[in-house]
Amino acid sequence: MTAPSDERLARAALSRLGEPGDLRLCHLAAELGPQRLLAALAEDRPRDDGLRDDVAERLRHLDPAAELARAARQGIRFVVPGDEEWPDGLDDLAGAGALHERGGVPVGLWVRGPLRLDEIAPGLAVVGSRASTTYGDRVAADVAAEASLAGVTVVSGAAFGIDAAAHQGALGARRPTVAVLACGVDKVYPAAHRALLDDVVRTGAVVSEAAPGCAPQRVRFLARNRVIAALARGTVVVEAAARSGALNTATWASALGRVVAGVPGPVTSGSSAGVHERIRNGSMTLVTSGADVLELVGSAGEHLVEPPRAPTTRRDRLTARQRQLLDAVPVSTGVPADSVARVAGVGVLEAASLLRRLETIGLVERDEDGWRLGRAEPA
Repeated sequence: MTAPSDERLARAALSRLGEPGDLRLCHLAAELGPQRLLAALAEDRPRDDGLRDDVAERLRHLDPAAELARAARQGIRFVVPGDEEWPDGLDDLAGAGALHERGGVPVGLWVRGPLRLDEIAPGLAVVGSRASTTYGDRVAADVAAEASLAGVTVVSGAAFGIDAAAHQGALGARRPTVAVLACGVDKVYPAAHRALLDDVVRTGAVVSEAAPGCAPQRVRFLARNRVIAALARGTVVVEAAARSGALNTATWASALGRVVAGVPGPVTSGSSAGVHERIRNGSMTLVTSGADVLELVGSAGEHLVEPPRAPTTRRDRLTARQRQLLDAVPVSTGVPADSVARVAGVGVLEAASLLRRLETIGLVERDEDGWRLGRAEPA
């Protein structure tokens, strides 16, 4: 940790005092500095922005030094701007505006796990519906696994559905992954994901803007989505209904100038309606595989995807004239060359020459009655 210790203490205090993504607190911390802001809040004077009133009760129980010591005993570190580990991508939130009255650069992040935050880049956020389908889970896991194997760190929110599938895809590829929570990193939410979070923290990182001990709340989910988007070079949404928290993450990614992509589902699926609408209006790029995603988030010239093509057949290698004649050759009963020429609309001499050429490559053959398609050539 390289940030000054007094600044770290002030930021730990602000992390406990304010709610994640509180615009007033984040902007004032950047403008005044965390120490000056904390001193101003400690003064028993009302503020025009109401922030002093909001944090008054929490001020009475504030002990940042004890909090940092307690966190350290639990294997939790507090990473702040100025630390070598601080990920530069989070600083982009300063100019990304606000959404649902949340925004700004976090005063710090609480982290549990061996993966350093500055080692996440390039990161890929994979998010989507909690009520995911088998199709969505499979695609999310496949995308996460392929991205992980290519050296891209998968970031998600550890929720049910697509988030869990993304983490599992990365873990299945034996690569670290990052889970950003809407509660303290010492909490397990959802409770059913204890084993998953244990696996994540073994090689990756569990991250939260909320101080240890904080419970998950709706507003904290909205705030954490911006952190997910900011930690990643791009965001992929796999299944999201018309109203979805995953779309909130995608909106943050767009505001940050990051790549935003969506995996299409069946056109009749309500679970993919939000993704389809954003693909339709151009705010998401359609992707269907991990290879597509890698091409989007990679550096110029990296992970280029060849357009899908059907296998080349013998017919593909024919000239237009040869194909014209071949279309006139009957399937089963042989006919004379002049009959083929008449049906094809070419001269008899040319037809005879073309038929001999097609015979050498097995596309036509002769019997006692004349010319017909070769046995290897489908009707």
